[in-house]
Amino acid sequence: MENLLNQLKTKLQASGQDPENYLKGLQHNRAINYWEYVQVDTLLSLQNPRTNFKDETIFIVYHQITELVLGLIKHELEQLCNDDLSTELFTEKINRMIRYTDLLISSFSIMNKGMSYEDYNQFRLSLSPASGFQSAQFRFIELMCTDIDLLIHPHFRKNLKEDSTLKEKFSFVYWQEAGYNREADTKTKTLSDFEKKYLDSFIALAEKMKVNNLRQKYQNHLVQTEPNLKEELLKSLRAFDVKYNIEWPMVHLETARTYLKAKGETKTATGGSSWEKYLHPEFQRRIYFPELWSEEEMANWGKE
Repeated sequence: MENLLNQLKTKLQASGQDPENYLKGLQHNRAINYWEYVQVDTLLSLQNPRTNFKDETIFIVYHQITELVLGLIKHELEQLCNDDLSTELFTEKINRMIRYTDLLISSFSIMNKGMSYEDYNQFRLSLSPASGFQSAQFRFIELMCTDIDLLIHPHFRKNLKEDSTLKEKFSFVYWQEAGYNREADTKTKTLSDFEKKYLDSFIALAEKMKVNNLRQKYQNHLVQTEPNLKEELLKSLRAFDVKYNIEWPMVHLETARTYLKAKGETKTATGGSSWEKYLHPEFQRRIYFPELWSEEEMANWGKE
């Protein structure tokens, strides 16, 4: 016990704290319970349906679960991009992101098989112009994973100039196609509201990630690590690229088809996008690590 107290004293002094005051404060701490630590009551108070359809609660909870899982991926990326990690730990954190993405893929059955077709197509009418497109965490993850130029469809990359600013590049990023009519130079409310709230944050993050994104960091690891660790790292990166950028979007697309196309009528997305085209990974062409794929693999990216 004395040794443990000495270790605690050393730790507190090193961080500029007074060990005596800290220990006195511990006398007043009360035991914590599971429901307090996990904030269960708060979590269960965050579902506020806009209609009386029972399955709307499922829809809300599912998207909240998705945001929590995206938060786990972002949590790992913040360490991958900003900390000095060993190659072993670097690879392990990518494997964690793979497991989180597996959860995103498998969890879509909650919506795909768990809601009334009729009810969904009623309560969804009250949600416009809100759209899952407006998930900022999803965009933060993309910007932390790869270079901004790789989030621009190859068709539009030719419009970039060597001195194009980040703001100019964001006008061509692939997700613009969900709400930007280039011919009329107009944007949907879904997209304009989204950019009003988050665009400055996206630009700031993209600037920070120019040399620190996952693609840049893994390439640094390849220079300084032994062959067997390189092989494991590359295997994990390829798996994450496929799961996050093909398998998860395809499950999302199939779920959308279940409710928006299954009975002979193609319905409009709440955000106003051409959802079947936009959601397809072949259209989005998100490939975080193109150097890890052959020309044939990239040509067939996301094809059903």
